[in-house]
Amino acid sequence: MEVAHDMKEYWRTIKTTVKTLKTGLNTTARHLRHATNSRSPLAPEVDNYFEKHEALFTVQYPKEQLPIPDHGRYKLHNEIDDCIVCDKCAKICPVDCIDIEPVRSVDEIGKTSDGTVKRIYAAKFDIDMAKCCFCGLCTTVCPTECLTMTNEFDFSAFDFAEHNIAFGEMTPLQILEAKEKWDQAQAEKQQLAANKVQERPQRSAQGTKPKLGTAKVQVKPKQGGVSDQAPTKATERPVFRPKIKAVQKTNDANDEKKPEVKSEKPTYRPKLPKRKNED
Repeated sequence: MEVAHDMKEYWRTIKTTVKTLKTGLNTTARHLRHATNSRSPLAPEVDNYFEKHEALFTVQYPKEQLPIPDHGRYKLHNEIDDCIVCDKCAKICPVDCIDIEPVRSVDEIGKTSDGTVKRIYAAKFDIDMAKCCFCGLCTTVCPTECLTMTNEFDFSAFDFAEHNIAFGEMTPLQILEAKEKWDQAQAEKQQLAANKVQERPQRSAQGTKPKLGTAKVQVKPKQGGVSDQAPTKATERPVFRPKIKAVQKTNDANDEKKPEVKSEKPTYRPKLPKRKNED
């Protein structure tokens, strides 16, 4: 009985193996039949974007590329003509991938596309994309919206130095000239301030007395008209003395004087305890 039961289990296992193998082969044959047609790239907004089982799955990159969303966080780009070198992007960057060297200008050097005045040169504006974490904070705080993220996502390189992108357009000679102009303007400003300080003791040595402002007398106009004369001493108010009426005395003998009754309050004298020394 045990031998017959083992034989039934053996043939049942073989039957299940053949059935599952047949199902897998049918699935493979169906994919081979559909793979003869290549699928065209679809945008991510399309409903069947992820349904690739009806065509070739592999994309011939870089000849073929799938569309990417327009609002994505990819490679950074700075429009240096619209940059006012405010340094906000470098301050908010959590990984310090933006390096800026500003050089102040004495005069106005131009305007951005939105009309903002530019007074600072960008002697150095480098972005290290190898450090960038693609958070997008630098593009949010940019006041002129010159710092944006492009659709370029494939910028791989063999050397890390190639990821450091320089957006500054000034030559070393132009940077040196701009720094010299600024230093010269600051030196002239300090010299002018020093000359003003030296002129003050010279004027006091000549005997010129500073003019002191005299206090103006405030004149209150009268009700009848405006008085041009200066006011005299303040008039004192009259002392108010009330009048006391005299008591009329009657000489009539018949009038009897009424006794005056005074209500006296009882005096309360507290009893004090005797001291021991008095006994």
